[in-house]
Amino acid sequence: MVYVMKRAILISLLISSPALADATYPSGRTIECFCTDKQRNRVELGQTVCLQVDGRMFMAQCQMSLNVPMWREMQEGCLSSSLSAPQNPLQSFAVDAQI
Repeated sequence: MVYVMKRAILISLLISSPALADATYPSGRTIECFCTDKQRNRVELGQTVCLQVDGRMFMAQCQMSLNVPMWREMQEGCLSSSLSAPQNPLQSFAVDAQI
């Protein structure tokens, strides 16, 4: 019984191993998969960037679909890191340096 289970596990591992491997050329060199943006900059699989297409702006992630790198929209609009200046700046008062 134990022998049969070990054999079944070994066979399943041997069958599933090629699915976990990277894609390679016949020469054995690994095929690099990545997306490109409008400026032709390389974007790695899994990275999320802001794209502007036909006047729309959205966050998109570089993903694989049917062995082809593609952009998948993740959310409408783009995240921004800009900060606006405060309306009322802080008032500084004189401080007595002697304690």
